[in-house]
Amino acid sequence: MKVFKRIKKVMVATLIAAMTLGAATGCSSSSNGSSNGGGDSKTLNFGCTNFSDSLDPSSIVNAAWCVSRYGIGECLYRFDQQMQPQPYLADSVKSNDDNTEWTFHIRDGVKFSNGKELTPSAVKKSIEYTFKQEEDGKGTAHPSQFLKYDSIEADDESGNLTIKTSQAYADLSAVLANPLFVIVDVDADTDMADQPIGTGPYAVVKKNEGTSIEMEANEHYWNGDVPYEKLNVIFIKDATSKYMALENGDVDVIENVSNISDLENVKKSDKYNVSEVVGGRTGFAYINQDKDRALANDDLRKAVLMSVDDETLCNTTVGGMYEAGISVLPSSLDYGYDKLKDATPYDVEKAKKILDDAGIVDSDGDGYREFDGDGKNIELSFLTYDSRCLKEFSEGTAANIEKIGIKVNVQETDADTEWNKLTAGEYDLLSTNWLTVQVGDPIGYMENWYSKSKANYCSYKNEKYDKLYEELLVETDQDKIKELVQEMQQILVDDGAALIHGYYKGNICSTKAVEGANVYTADYYWISTAIKPAE
Repeated sequence: MKVFKRIKKVMVATLIAAMTLGAATGCSSSSNGSSNGGGDSKTLNFGCTNFSDSLDPSSIVNAAWCVSRYGIGECLYRFDQQMQPQPYLADSVKSNDDNTEWTFHIRDGVKFSNGKELTPSAVKKSIEYTFKQEEDGKGTAHPSQFLKYDSIEADDESGNLTIKTSQAYADLSAVLANPLFVIVDVDADTDMADQPIGTGPYAVVKKNEGTSIEMEANEHYWNGDVPYEKLNVIFIKDATSKYMALENGDVDVIENVSNISDLENVKKSDKYNVSEVVGGRTGFAYINQDKDRALANDDLRKAVLMSVDDETLCNTTVGGMYEAGISVLPSSLDYGYDKLKDATPYDVEKAKKILDDAGIVDSDGDGYREFDGDGKNIELSFLTYDSRCLKEFSEGTAANIEKIGIKVNVQETDADTEWNKLTAGEYDLLSTNWLTVQVGDPIGYMENWYSKSKANYCSYKNEKYDKLYEELLVETDQDKIKELVQEMQQILVDDGAALIHGYYKGNICSTKAVEGANVYTADYYWISTAIKPAE
């Protein structure tokens, strides 16, 4: 394997700041070290939304995903384009007859970026660290949403890691492909939030808070050559600036161009490569049904859902970048979507009548309704952030809802803040975008509406749904799983458990100076050794 000499840790904060400013102002730069602008084939500049200020995988879901996406850390298994888990840091697995004991062989010859050997003991420590953070209330990643285990045993001599689970799993290797279980060196003397030590192709040199991450090739990388000596992950706040950064040559690759005109420009140009996939993502708004929140009222919630013109929002507002739908699971997945019935079809006049009949009226003539004519306007807080058209959906949805006399305050924030507000229950509506099959199936995702789960951030409760979910957890027959999931979807639709935006089409765009920048169904792998200078 070719190993790069460790590069000097040259400070590039000024350079990054200049690049970011250029992207924000639309000023062109041709001397930025980019493969596009400056022809530097040793440096890759990757532009993206800042999804998390922390890189500690246990701290928050976004952080775990970023560690995987930026090529810092890897999991025992890795999903292919068909969402099938393939061996990665583990090269084999076997289970007992009842699928409650799983033995993984940890691949020989793998090292962390600090040169420390990857052993079963190191893997055990990494997984247990994430769970311990959850137990201590220090992390909100909630790995227990996907994995419930009794014990983990490490045998460094044989290279085996054995996990005994408290329930049967159809395929535990798929669960461990989730970035929540990315493997990091928890004994390293670096700050996990700023400089986690993983086994990926690139290692963090410095994290510049809120602006960029400076990285270098992992000289100990186990899986072939690392194409670039340096990698700069550059955070760009809004979608248009992200596109302009690519157009001006400030970055070589960007994720998820979400403005339809910008995407059309990229596709029409012979300067760029575009990778697109219709995956398993759903854009939706959590509906907070806590008893102290307005949307706990069934009539109000039903009227709000009926007031939203999903087809126009998907096809016009966001230019077809989403497909309209009614369920928390995309229509592209094989879970009986075509058998579902819409309980709240778009009908503004009917929505108004529901409110009128329920006594939710505008008693003072100011244009906004109150509960029981108490004189206090109903005001809904709607949290969002600028990624994958969520801001556009939130603003468009709010305008729809106001047409039935309900005031909506859209509050744009960042991904970390939104997540913290979600987990604290400090919202009425909260716009987000989820990969629904994070472990190859939607079981973990459907836990978001299970009343007994710590991952139920919307206070939704339905006893029948809970019973079906508990059946789902122990079911291994795939046909039965599909039947259960279909029934659970219909319950959520009937209850108005979520406000569905639609089903997202992901993309990654790059200059012609780069090849191999592809978007994956799993959306876990933005930066890898597949991205390299074009030949």
